[in-house]
Amino acid sequence: MASALCALLLLAALAGPIGLRLRRNPAFVTGRDGRLSTSTALALAWTVILVWLLLAILAYGLTAGGGVGYFRAADGPLSQLTTVYLPLLGGPYVALIAAKTVVGLRVENGTLAKPAAKPTRSGRRPLRELIANDSGRTDLVDVQYVALSAVTMLYVVLFFLADVGAGLPRLPAEMWALTGAPAGAYLVNKMAVRANPVITDVSVADGLLTVEGGGFGPGPAGTPAQVSVNGAAAPAFLDPATGTLSAPLPPGTTTPFAVTVTARGLRSDPYRYEPPTKPAPAPADQRPAA
Repeated sequence: MASALCALLLLAALAGPIGLRLRRNPAFVTGRDGRLSTSTALALAWTVILVWLLLAILAYGLTAGGGVGYFRAADGPLSQLTTVYLPLLGGPYVALIAAKTVVGLRVENGTLAKPAAKPTRSGRRPLRELIANDSGRTDLVDVQYVALSAVTMLYVVLFFLADVGAGLPRLPAEMWALTGAPAGAYLVNKMAVRANPVITDVSVADGLLTVEGGGFGPGPAGTPAQVSVNGAAAPAFLDPATGTLSAPLPPGTTTPFAVTVTARGLRSDPYRYEPPTKPAPAPADQRPAA
């Protein structure tokens, strides 16, 4: 019990500062578009867990374990490191490196739109981005990658805490498949996803609709992008300097409404526009004096 408590304290000391740092400035786990990167976040999580396991085993071996002999045993605490745990860590890192390469090449070739994410007021990124596509809609492939990885991490942590003295938990050699297979599906999804237009923000001013995002360029025959509001098409103008689309708001449109963009024969995910809420007026006793 004491060993498990010490291991938990070590995990808190290791993961706590990293979590606080990422909460204030998540740039380390964001992609080139400024959104949280699923592959980077999971690779970092597995790294933290493996480093914690090794440090906890080292501390136990040098104290309660009896010293150097604890590590030299035939079936020692690190016996599964190369056969199970390094492959377990390898899947997320292969997915991380390969996904960055694929996305970079597709953006360069113009076969994928990766517009910059809209900044948040707090400067923090919502965790939902880990399981969502660039339009903010939940992606089933990302969900299974995050969910199966989280279950495997929980399995490793709980089994280690149940018997710290036994070293790395005895996991089946096939356990790596719980991270390797989802990582492979995640990578294939990055390669197969179509270059649909992506809407990141919509604003309305003086009856004019402004759509921000990416992938709004004209088709091979020069066909311009088209904006639809609640299914009603509106003539659109692409600003080459900013990459935004402008279109008149159809008469009689009431908020909230859904906006879609069709470009090069591909349609974006719907973007739900709601007018910004005005801040509530301050109480009379808190208003500045005239």
